[in-house]
Amino acid sequence: MRMPWRSATVLGVPGALLALGTLVWPAAPTAAVSEPYRPEPRPFGAACSVYVEGSRATAHCHNPYLDTDRVQLHVECARWWDVDADSAPVNIGPTGRATLTERCWKEIGSVWVSHLRR
Repeated sequence: MRMPWRSATVLGVPGALLALGTLVWPAAPTAAVSEPYRPEPRPFGAACSVYVEGSRATAHCHNPYLDTDRVQLHVECARWWDVDADSAPVNIGPTGRATLTERCWKEIGSVWVSHLRR
């Protein structure tokens, strides 16, 4: 005797799903070691433009970020006998601006601005 079409579908589908489930079912999950949460560092640092004119150096700084930035202008003179100069450090708060100047007696060798998070 032949089985009606509907009975075959009802009996065959669960069996196929069970067979398919054992073939496709993923293995038991393994314990993964998670990394500790480290927040993204906030942007920091005032944008400074440095200008050298003769023996005088000037830095115009603007801080667009939330953290206070302590900036300082450093001037290294070209002559060995000329004393190098460092400006007084200035704290620039959010949206603050500052102008720093220093000079040598003769030529300037190099100029840079240092930043410190406050």
